[in-house]
Amino acid sequence: MKQTVLASLGVLAIAATAPPAMAADLPVRPTVKAPAYVPQGYNWSGFYLGLNGGYGFGASSFTGTDNFNVNGGLVGGTVGYNWQVGQAVFGLEGDGDWSGIKGSTTTGCPAGCETRNDWLATFRGRLGYAADRFLPYVTGGLAVGDIKATTPGFAGIDADRAGWTVGGGVEFAIAGPWTAKLEYLYVDLGSANCGFSCGTFTPDNVDLKTNIVRGGINYKF
Repeated sequence: MKQTVLASLGVLAIAATAPPAMAADLPVRPTVKAPAYVPQGYNWSGFYLGLNGGYGFGASSFTGTDNFNVNGGLVGGTVGYNWQVGQAVFGLEGDGDWSGIKGSTTTGCPAGCETRNDWLATFRGRLGYAADRFLPYVTGGLAVGDIKATTPGFAGIDADRAGWTVGGGVEFAIAGPWTAKLEYLYVDLGSANCGFSCGTFTPDNVDLKTNIVRGGINYKF
């Protein structure tokens, strides 16, 4: 009897000292976290159409006169296409505007000489840096427009000229496919020969250089 009791106590002692089967002894599956949501940045690629308007100011001169001021408003349409590669945005843009830029002088031209520009178009490349919905850019290319030069009593001229333009701006994505921009362009249309049509037998070169500040709104397809 005594031996049976001692044997039972030995079994209980061994059971008490044996490590319990814990959940920690079971294989542990690794915790898998759901990937964090990363919002996609605005994509500037695509074709767009828009409207623009602003103000031009600059200078003109006739041979024999000092430079005189010209100024006036502009309004027109815009068409373009952008390609975005990483944060670089490459674009081509063209626009055509009605122009009310004009000015006159009586200095060296007692009867009064006037220069005006009735239309202006530009065809430019653009290079920008996309900071999500914010796009600063530089631009430059071809400028085409008319130079009208008149002196009272003479025929004057209305010459279409090709020149150049360079500038920069910033564009914002405002809502859905709509963007807005603010832009500066320097435009040089070169010179036109008025000659006797402006009252002199000598070549009378009329030049026109303007600074244009304008805003615009575009719809991207």
